[in-house]
Amino acid sequence: MGGSLNDIAQQPVAPASGWSSYGSVDRDLELTDADFRRIRELIHQRAGIVLAEHKREMVYSRLAKRLRHYGLTRFSDYLARLERRPDAKEWEAFTNALTTNLTAFFREAHHFPQLAKHVQDRAGAVRVWCAAASTGEEPYSIAITLSETLGPRAADAKVLATDIDTEALAKARAGIYPIEQVHKMDEARIKRYFQRGTGGQVGLARVRPELRHMVEFEVLNLLAPGWSIKGPFDAIFCRNTMIYFDKSTQARILERFAPLLKPDGLLFAGHSENFSYISQAFRLRGQTIYTLA
Repeated sequence: MGGSLNDIAQQPVAPASGWSSYGSVDRDLELTDADFRRIRELIHQRAGIVLAEHKREMVYSRLAKRLRHYGLTRFSDYLARLERRPDAKEWEAFTNALTTNLTAFFREAHHFPQLAKHVQDRAGAVRVWCAAASTGEEPYSIAITLSETLGPRAADAKVLATDIDTEALAKARAGIYPIEQVHKMDEARIKRYFQRGTGGQVGLARVRPELRHMVEFEVLNLLAPGWSIKGPFDAIFCRNTMIYFDKSTQARILERFAPLLKPDGLLFAGHSENFSYISQAFRLRGQTIYTLA
């Protein structure tokens, strides 16, 4: 990295440099109804994601750069190129483009005190799986919680962070974020767990090495027939991911989570997710927190 990253002190958030105009999507590429239906089928087959009808503009804008990369003007030609080569690297770019990565540090904050209470007196090394790691804010929030709760015992704790989006995982591994994202946390946490950018890295913050070492990142498609994941875990975080799957896919994933949890382990779900009527393997314990039935 150019520049250096030093201990964070309280830094003012830099104002936005300017404003850009909103405009309609430039329709220089041909996306037919048949193309859109096929894209929806392919991303469901590959990643279990259910794209609603109103996502057409999103699909156009996110995949347009892939067409332009190949000098194509029709989505049908791009899809034909994909389907001719089932193992092509481009499938990864296709999936990354259609994956949503909305996340933040300590998002849905009520979960983290519950995680702390759950692990504070546990014997042995604590292990937590974050099954939708995105760009890393969630697994690092989990690691911070474990560090604050366990003290010296946190050296043996591990957070496994998986995601299907390889670009998001690359950002997560780097652990570098715009300073305004980090400044949403309290100053004590910022000083303890982050370094601030100087020189060419001004405006950025980097997760400290000792926290990064607690987190192991791996690519994982939750729809893959076999997982390399080895339990048991004290807790599994799978938040705001199931909403992109249909009910049958959700049920299959929950059934596969069950044997990977310790008997008294916790499953953390997103605020808009309800697993009570999807799987008999889990029962609701608290606000979007489940235990094995």
